[in-house]
Amino acid sequence: MNTKKNLWLVIGSFLVMVFSANTMVGQTFNVNSGASSLKVEGTSNIHDWELSAKELQGSIKVQMEDGQLVKLDQLQFAVVAESLKSGKGGMDKNTYKALDTDKHRRITYELSSVKNLDCTSKTSCKVTTNGVLTIAGTKKNVELIFDAKVAGDKITLSGDKKIKMTDFKVDPPTAMFGTITTGDEVNIKFQTVFTK
Repeated sequence: MNTKKNLWLVIGSFLVMVFSANTMVGQTFNVNSGASSLKVEGTSNIHDWELSAKELQGSIKVQMEDGQLVKLDQLQFAVVAESLKSGKGGMDKNTYKALDTDKHRRITYELSSVKNLDCTSKTSCKVTTNGVLTIAGTKKNVELIFDAKVAGDKITLSGDKKIKMTDFKVDPPTAMFGTITTGDEVNIKFQTVFTK
């Protein structure tokens, strides 16, 4: 009798282990600002320019199965607008004026839907999303494609997105009484690290 009871106990424990190992687990990760990078690359009639974000915020909620990303539930990301720095005070000042940072302190992206999640390996996926990008108070629906890499308690999203400033009602900054003019299109390059 005891042997039969013990056998059922072993089988029951084994089944619990099998089903537990294959169940999806929802997990939330937060931006590690110090480990992340975001750059805005642009052009002007004189030379190319670049802004680097010093303060990033946000979180990602995912479903994991056996250590692999299987579903992206939520993604919120923000750049503190006045943390964008070029290394040139005059250009930064003109950028903040164009972005109206007194009223709009953050540039944000919020996930609306995932169009495609294609994992080429257990740790690497290509993700195509739709979301809302808000710059200087103007919201636009955008498609954002990025790579997602999973390494233990860390998820890294990397990619780039070209946008036109005028699409967000932002006048491209000028300097030197209008003699230096910037191009309308900019490229946003990011490598964002999320940790538990």
